[in-house]
Amino acid sequence: MLIGRVAGDLSATQKHASHQGRTILLVQPLDPDGSERGNPVVALDSVNAGVGDRVLLVQDGYAASTALGLKLAPIDAAVIGIVDRVELVSAGVGAAGSVAPAKKQPKKHQAE
Repeated sequence: MLIGRVAGDLSATQKHASHQGRTILLVQPLDPDGSERGNPVVALDSVNAGVGDRVLLVQDGYAASTALGLKLAPIDAAVIGIVDRVELVSAGVGAAGSVAPAKKQPKKHQAE
């Protein structure tokens, strides 16, 4: 799954029968900090997302078609949720860009 922002919608007068009556969206994938990541993706909408909404995006054909209830339909991507909030927890970044595990705080003992 990816986080993305709906950049617009698409109209297609000729499309596969399984796409009839479905909204087709153009979604810009985002990094967790909100910066753009890669190229926009065309996805079918399953949650009535609108332009500017931050959304959950799947790009696996089986997951996308299952989320829309259209097994074996020709679908590569689907919007499956609207993101209300993203909370990042800083854990520190290593030299190679990998995230270091959070340090455990020593247990405090009660004075006897």
